Amino acid sequence: SFGIAFTRDAETRRSVKMKQCTSSMQQSVKVRAPAGSRAGLARVQRASRRQQQASQAHRAQAASVQQLVTTESERIFKEAQDLLPGGVNSPVRAFKSVGGQPIVFDKVKGAYAFDADGNKFVDYVGSWGPAIVGHANDEVNDALKAAIENGSSFGAPCELENTMAKMVIDRVPSVEMVRFVSSGTEACLSVLRLMRAYTGKEKIIKFSGCYHGHADSFLVQAGSGVATLGLPDSPGVPSSATASTLVCQYNNLDDVKSVFAANKGEIAGVILEPVVGNSGFIPPTQEFLEGLREVTKAEDSLLCFDEVMTGFRIAKGCAQEYFGITPDLTTMGKVIGGGLPVGAYGGRKDIMQQVAPAGPMYQAGTLSGNPLAMTAGMKTLEILGRPGAYEQLEERTSRLISGIMDAAKEAGHDVTGGSISGMFGFFFTKGPVNNFEDAAKSDADKFGRWHRGMLEQGVYLAPSMYEAGFTSLAHSEE
Repeated sequence: SFGIAFTRDAETRRSVKMKQCTSSMQQSVKVRAPAGSRAGLARVQRASRRQQQASQAHRAQAASVQQLVTTESERIFKEAQDLLPGGVNSPVRAFKSVGGQPIVFDKVKGAYAFDADGNKFVDYVGSWGPAIVGHANDEVNDALKAAIENGSSFGAPCELENTMAKMVIDRVPSVEMVRFVSSGTEACLSVLRLMRAYTGKEKIIKFSGCYHGHADSFLVQAGSGVATLGLPDSPGVPSSATASTLVCQYNNLDDVKSVFAANKGEIAGVILEPVVGNSGFIPPTQEFLEGLREVTKAEDSLLCFDEVMTGFRIAKGCAQEYFGITPDLTTMGKVIGGGLPVGAYGGRKDIMQQVAPAGPMYQAGTLSGNPLAMTAGMKTLEILGRPGAYEQLEERTSRLISGIMDAAKEAGHDVTGGSISGMFGFFFTKGPVNNFEDAAKSDADKFGRWHRGMLEQGVYLAPSMYEAGFTSLAHSEE
């Protein structure tokens, strides 16, 4: 499927290039071959015929693909545009950066998504990360069915919160105490307040292309939907809200050090995605993470890993375990809710005890720690804790991205990409891609055409080149 989608876009160029190459090779053989020798030319002609046959086979496969029927998706989305801003409840879902109409899902199961027209897709979005054990996992569903008999929300303490907290604390190196909230955005805006409350300082360093939710202070050179729509920030965000947000380049430690030097004693902390997933897939260098840990300690500032996306996805103990770097604070979401709305932030006990009612920093939430989210999260972490889970994610995701890269290169495209455990991504550029500025050089038009080709092949990927892809334990060898 990947090969056909790539080939469609490259077919015209391949044909022209092949003719040029054949002509050149024939001329070269005429110069080198002894008088009267036809062996060299014959070999070239046979190779040329094989290339032509392979190209024809690709074209035949591509031509056999039936055009995707999306009549119901189009009807539903058209109605939605009169009811919801842009027809969606989160911008990237609108397919603005890839063109065409969004696919409207009807149900999901395992590694598959089914749309309103009955089309079946292999899903590599996974609800943007939470579906790591597969959509509608039977064990998670059974646990939820039992839990809902006791009520969906208590608005009071329950023992499930303790059990879930122990599971998080046992796994995540930096977390000695945790507070549950209802979204990743809520977790990040809360940890921002906590860093300032604990240090008594106001300024925060973030990185261009890193997305930490849609709180005002973070909408400065953000990734995810902001990057997808080409917005440098957002109207409605007052300058006062971002005045204390300092932006550095990802994977550029010298940039961080210079900002610290220019703001001596004023920086409360540094927050980053330890593996960027909201500008596409961009891994850190080990030296970069180690350097951040060293400089924040030296400057008496806090280091926070935003593991809303990477948390429990790339390792049992999150990215901090994978890279061996322990931050002071961590934000989480997605996976820990097992598909239900959830977020969390945690860290050293002396820092977390600043949070009300233990301390003076206020933060609250009506549905925080609700029994359904705790139940789904507990069962998901239990499944991920079984032997071989992360090894399976690593092996299958690595094979997937290798196949994508090979197919792209075979079709004549410049690509670069990679994966870590169940997280992957690639860019239509020679690379390397070490930061958002590099990612922005990727060919967005080509990605849009390829994305449509993959839909027609029954493969659903994030409708933006600025989003990582995800696999799950439900993705089989097939």
